[in-house]
Amino acid sequence: MAGVVVLVLALIGGTGAWFYARSLDNNLARTDPFSEITGGRPAKAVNGALNILLVGTDSRDPDAPMDQAGEWRADTIIVMHIPADHKQAYLVSIPRDLYVPIPESAGAACDSGQRRKINAAFAFGGLPLAVRTVECFTDVHIDHVMAIDFGGFKQVTDALDGVDLEVERTITSIHKPYRKFTKGTNHMNGTEALDWIRQRKQFPDGDFARMRHQQEFLRALMDKAASTGTLTNPKKLNAFLRSVTDAVTVDQGFSLTDMAVQFRNLRGENLTFVTSPHLGSDTINGESVVVSDRENALTMYRAMSADTMADWVRANKKPKSDNG
Repeated sequence: MAGVVVLVLALIGGTGAWFYARSLDNNLARTDPFSEITGGRPAKAVNGALNILLVGTDSRDPDAPMDQAGEWRADTIIVMHIPADHKQAYLVSIPRDLYVPIPESAGAACDSGQRRKINAAFAFGGLPLAVRTVECFTDVHIDHVMAIDFGGFKQVTDALDGVDLEVERTITSIHKPYRKFTKGTNHMNGTEALDWIRQRKQFPDGDFARMRHQQEFLRALMDKAASTGTLTNPKKLNAFLRSVTDAVTVDQGFSLTDMAVQFRNLRGENLTFVTSPHLGSDTINGESVVVSDRENALTMYRAMSADTMADWVRANKKPKSDNG
């Protein structure tokens, strides 16, 4: 999700077609997730460091409003930190089952509610409560919000004529029509890819496998979109960019044109993926949750607030297979 966002910004910034970028900007759905938080907050200028909350959502009702409680649920939560020099992007994935305090409302104190899985915040109070919960947990100021409906990524994938994904074990989908995914490289269209990244019960690491497959899917989308076959085909490139903006909802102050210019030099190789430090799964009050490694998480989020994530990553470098 976040990687595709960065790619879109780079592609638009690279074209130099301001009017085209503006038309894409106008194509974005808008919401106001900040109005209940400290009386709203002014839009932050694009220059300097930025923190963007990226929420990958899945809804049974695509027309359900994102600014209030409803059928929406957050399947992916990422805090994307872009340092002041705009040369890198750090993407911190927060497990959706992370056990955290959720305030009573977006305007309430951090300790006013109850401890629940973090993705419940989105169901209880839409994007406003999701922002408030993430800010309370991380103590990081969120500048912008971007919600991406994974259902819309069917069109994104099909606009690229499908993607190749690696299936590590042969499984049968738990969803109708119960398609079989065979171990090895599989070429998938949009419907097949979305079905694959929603699977988790057939894997020993459950939801972490689902999160890993989502990241692999988004990397595959990035590679396909950045390929010569897409970049040299104006019709295909336009279909890709339009399908991405069709699937995205952003805050009122988000400017695609400004960000495209500022972040035009970002590429996939400039992205660092990190998972919010945690102690693994546990059972609390009868439900399976992920327990935060509070001390290490606080250290990392303080680095994000201080714009010293590069130093934190160097000090906490892990083997590539563990890097989310």
